[in-house]
Amino acid sequence: MNRYIRLAGLSVALCAQRVATAAPETLGKVQKQPLNTTAIAMFLAFVVVTLGITYWSASKTKSMKDFYNAGGGITGFQNGLALAGDYMSAAALLGLTSMIFFNGYDGMLYAVSFFVAWPLLMFLFAERIRNLGQVTIADIASFRLDQQRIRTLMAFGSLTVVCFYLVAQMVGAGQLIQLLFGIQYGYAVVVVGILMAAYVTFGGMVATTWVQIIKAVLMLFGASLLAILALNHFGFSINFMFEQAIATHKSGNGIMLPSKLVADPFAMLSLSVGLVFGTAGLPHILMRFFTVPDAKAARKSVFVATGLIGYFFLVVIILGMASIVIVGRDPVFHEGGIVGGKLIGGGSMAVMHLAKAMGGDLVLGFLSAVAFATILAVVAGLTMAGTSAISHDLYAMVFKKNRADPGKEKRVSRIASIAICAVAIVLGILFKDQNVAFLVALTFSVAASVNFPILTLAIYWKGLTTRGALIGGVAGLVSAVSLVVLSPAVWVKVLGHAAAIFPYDYPAIVSMTIAFLFTWAGSVTDRGARAAMEREKFDDQFIRGQTGIGASGAVSH
Repeated sequence: MNRYIRLAGLSVALCAQRVATAAPETLGKVQKQPLNTTAIAMFLAFVVVTLGITYWSASKTKSMKDFYNAGGGITGFQNGLALAGDYMSAAALLGLTSMIFFNGYDGMLYAVSFFVAWPLLMFLFAERIRNLGQVTIADIASFRLDQQRIRTLMAFGSLTVVCFYLVAQMVGAGQLIQLLFGIQYGYAVVVVGILMAAYVTFGGMVATTWVQIIKAVLMLFGASLLAILALNHFGFSINFMFEQAIATHKSGNGIMLPSKLVADPFAMLSLSVGLVFGTAGLPHILMRFFTVPDAKAARKSVFVATGLIGYFFLVVIILGMASIVIVGRDPVFHEGGIVGGKLIGGGSMAVMHLAKAMGGDLVLGFLSAVAFATILAVVAGLTMAGTSAISHDLYAMVFKKNRADPGKEKRVSRIASIAICAVAIVLGILFKDQNVAFLVALTFSVAASVNFPILTLAIYWKGLTTRGALIGGVAGLVSAVSLVVLSPAVWVKVLGHAAAIFPYDYPAIVSMTIAFLFTWAGSVTDRGARAAMEREKFDDQFIRGQTGIGASGAVSH
């Protein structure tokens, strides 16, 4: 069983998705394991199906509109599934379940932080982003501001998020493939890079969307099946399950009380701010609103995603509480070190032990394959976001000033996707044995400190000017990166210093506040003629954002 647990464990150790929950640990040296034939068969089936979809998508991708946003032809329900696929991570399934297994209520608080971002997206952004933009989030920020400078800022902000997030994904994926097939880590990373390049380069947003939809269905099915099997153990009585969990856990009633997470309220608040507002600034999430035909479908897609994600986290809570009883009482697992506070295969493996106990090797192998499908879906979405920032924002809109030849732009987009994959492969190999957990903090901090403030103020504040957006965006980017470097995750764990200069791993509450303050100060002190014109354009923008009048699904050129 150890080989199955280690196999699934490495898929999440650095999956690094939406979380502080997936253990921020260095993987260390990986020992080759006997082949997991169940997981390999399911993994190969997933790859074959998704490559088939990519081949089909290539025949549908005729224009830049098709490439960037699937021609606006994705339905609200389909896009909701794709959004959920982007967000429901193996890290959440494995990491949160194990947090609940060990700490009970504390793990449930994390699930709330993950979920809160979605009502925010639905009410604050969904319709307005769809009405104001066409390809990337820079469309919204530059609607009434200076195209050249704002698009450049937003493009580099998006690329920062994409590149660092990709590194964490590539490291985790490379380790997983290394175990699945017993091949060297470097070759494993190359395999992942080639697959993600194929999805984006040939299939564009259509292929990326369907990869995410398939992954979402697999994740929901696997988690639901395991939850049903676990609830059957308790006669489908949630009350009885909780009673048994309280009786089994060493903390007793204490597992239903907050403990570690409220020891430092500021740290918890900063983490929550990063997760909530960082999610609302992730380019590969926000650009999904451009794939639907209108604002109504955008709202529906977030509504569907919110329901699916909420359901998923409820299932995770059930799995965590069931694990306390089923895994915690099994003498086999006690021999593995649970009494000492450890699980076989690593601290995030409670749900995999539960899968083995409830469904044997078949369910365990299925969840292992789903973990890899999760990573492929995420890297495809990230690559698509980075490609769009380069080919649309920097090349077509900044360099060519909205006069790019569609054929040349398509060629640039394909070159960009291949280049991003190449960079991800190289960095994934270089970071092989490094602790890359700090990249998660950096990703969400930058998204919360650059993208989110500028988008929010561009949509809702008449006083925003180009100068203010530039000053605030740069301040947010610099402060987010600097504070992450000075945090315990980098200053102590990576650089080896005795104590961190900044005491918190997730600095979003500070860097985001700095971004808002500098943006406000830079805007209110801007008295130039251009600033006055930008403020005058707000009313037209506001009407279009609220009503959709004048909105179009066509790429401008």
